[in-house]
Parts: sequence; C-alpha cells; structure tokens
Amino acid sequence: ITHTCVILDDGNVSCWGNGASGRLGNGGTSNANTPTLTSSLGIGRTAVAISSGGSHTCAILDDGSVSCWGSGGSGQLGNGGTSNADTPTLTSSLGTGRTAVAISSGIYHTCAILDDGSVSCWGRGDSGQLGNGGTSDATTPTSTSSLGIGRTAVAISSGSGHTCAILDDGSVSCWGDGSYGQMGNGVTSFATRPTSTSSLGIGRTAVAISSGFYHTCAILDDGSVSCWGR
Repeated sequence: ITHTCVILDDGNVSCWGNGASGRLGNGGTSNANTPTLTSSLGIGRTAVAISSGGSHTCAILDDGSVSCWGSGGSGQLGNGGTSNADTPTLTSSLGTGRTAVAISSGIYHTCAILDDGSVSCWGRGDSGQLGNGGTSDATTPTSTSSLGIGRTAVAISSGSGHTCAILDDGSVSCWGDGSYGQMGNGVTSFATRPTSTSSLGIGRTAVAISSGFYHTCAILDDGSVSCWGR
C-alpha cells in the first residue's frame, strides 16, 4: 500500500517508500524516498515478474522459484513462518518440479499460476482467499481447489481479500471475499474455492484482468470492459 518495487533491465529489483517490516528488501526497515536496490535475489538469480501486497512483495525468479520479503505475520512470505523478512527469502516448494509463471499479491496473501496451469496461494485465508476450501492461513504455497475439469489458469489478479483468474477457455473464476460482489457470481458471499463468475456476455471471453481493493475488471475479446464488485 505504501511502497513500490520494480524489476530493472538487469533483473535486479529496486524498491522505495515505507520500509517498515522490511518491505523494501534491502536489509533494513527505514523508509527510502528514492529507488533502492534490494539485497541479493540469490547467486545468479534475477527477477522476471513481481507483485506487491499491503506490506510484502513477491517476485518470480528466472528459475521459476518465488522470493518474498516484508511482513510475514499471516504467512504471506510463503516460507513456512510468520516472521518478517527484510531481504528476499525463497518460499517453500511450489510442488515437485513446479515453477511459477505469473503472480499477484493481495493485502495479506499471494497467488501464483504454476507451469502446469494450476494455482497456488499462501498467506491469510480468513475470507477464503487461498481458494483451498478453508479459511485458515497458509505459511507455505498451497494448491487451490479445482479450477474445473480440464481447466487451467492463464492470468491472475488479486484484490484486497479476493483473487480472480482467467481460465484457458476465457472464462473467469474468483475466490475469497465476496462482500461487495467481487466474486461476480450474483451473490455477496465469500467463496473458499474457485467459483465461476456469471456470464461475461454471449460468446464473450476475457483476455486481461485487473483487481482493485474490492472490485475486478476484465478486458473482453471484443475490446469491451466488464467489471464487478464494489
């Protein structure tokens, strides 16, 4: 919320803003009003994708692993603990042979699309935002429930306490906090498992997606935009 991180052209990461909880990843907790390099991502490692949550950041590295830093109180660093980390810290395993290909962070959770099209989430789960059928926090990457028979995720975006994913057939599935209709399925209940939105329109599919705090918008295949939530 109060910090920003970017991937540089050499694959390093630079952050600035509020440094509390180690969210700048540079080994300290002081604020920085200019871009400041994080500590090492690992010998020879570079970042290829990045997403910041409320007070943490996670990055996919060039080998498909994920490294996070900042606040860890809800398990949002994915490393098995709940302590803060002021330097980039690898998550626990994403699964045997699995790598991450896309990532998005909510306020206290993060979800990643894996190389097999499945989704894994970690962090706070009180609103069902991990999509695994429960409401407990998870300190390590945890697979969501099924996205549907034969379905895989191709794009993902997390809001405050919800996540929505575009599936391989162009439909959209969401899970987590639905208090303001952010599941897009016509109700205002939480969903602890991936849940299909209502129709995007006759013959319409989603091609890009982005979530705000309590809403989500998608670009459809005809160039129109569809939104739901608060």
